[in-house]
Amino acid sequence: MASIVVLGASSGFGAAAARAFARHGYDIVGVHLDRRGTQPQVDAVVADIEAAGRRAWFFNVNAADEEARVGVIASLSTQLAAGEVTGLLHSLAFGTLAPFVGPRAVSRKQMEMTLDVMGSSLVYWAQGLVGAGLLGDGGRIWAMTSSGSHMVWPGYGPVSAAKAVLEAACRQLAVELGPRGITTNAILAGVTDTPALRKIPGNEVLVQKALARNPGGRLTTPCDVANFLVLLAQPGAAWVNGNVIRVDGGEDISG
Repeated sequence: MASIVVLGASSGFGAAAARAFARHGYDIVGVHLDRRGTQPQVDAVVADIEAAGRRAWFFNVNAADEEARVGVIASLSTQLAAGEVTGLLHSLAFGTLAPFVGPRAVSRKQMEMTLDVMGSSLVYWAQGLVGAGLLGDGGRIWAMTSSGSHMVWPGYGPVSAAKAVLEAACRQLAVELGPRGITTNAILAGVTDTPALRKIPGNEVLVQKALARNPGGRLTTPCDVANFLVLLAQPGAAWVNGNVIRVDGGEDISG
C-alpha cells in the first residue's frame, strides 16, 4: 500500500490533493487544524477519500507543534509499514499578514510563528517521517510556495519570508535526501481562489491582474495543482528534484 501525508488537508490545495491522490489509489494521512465550524469540510474530504476506496487517517492538530507532530508520526508507525509513506505534501497556510513597520507592524512572536508554520515545519516533518522509516527510498516531498517568495505585496512580508525559507528548505532536502532517491520540489501555483488568498489584503486586485494576463483566461484551480502532484508521484518523475515548479498556465511569464 502507498500513503500520502498531507499537511493542511482540510481545504485549498491540500484538500484537492488528498482527493486526487485517493482517486489514483493512495491512502491519505491528513493533518489539519479546524474548529467545529469548519469540521464539515473535513468530513467531506474524508468521505470522498473513502468513496474512492482508500483509507483516511485524519489528525486535527497543529502541524507546527512538536508534541503533535511526534504523536502523529508515532501513531502512523503503529499502523503503516516501513516505507509505506510515499509522499509528503506541505500545504500549510497559517500566518500573520502585516507590514514590517508602522503602527500595525508584525510582532516578533507573529513573525517567528509564521516562519515556523509556513517554512521550517517542513524540515521537521521530513526529519520525523524519514527518521521513523515511514518515508523510504524513492519517496516524494512537495511544498506549496508562492510568488511572494520573490515579489512584494502590501502586508505579505511575513508570509513572503516564510515562503523563501520553505524554498531554501526544499533545496537543502533535495540534496541531502537525493542519494536515497527521495526528491523534494516546491510548487508555485498561479493565483488561486482559496481561503488563504481571501485573507491577503487587496486579493481582489491580485485576482483581476491574474485574469488579465493569464493566457488561459482563468485563475489556477486547486485541481490543476493536485493533478500535477499526482504526475510527480509517478516513477517517471524520479529525476525531477530541487526545483521550484510553476503550475500557473503561463501566468508568471505573461506579466
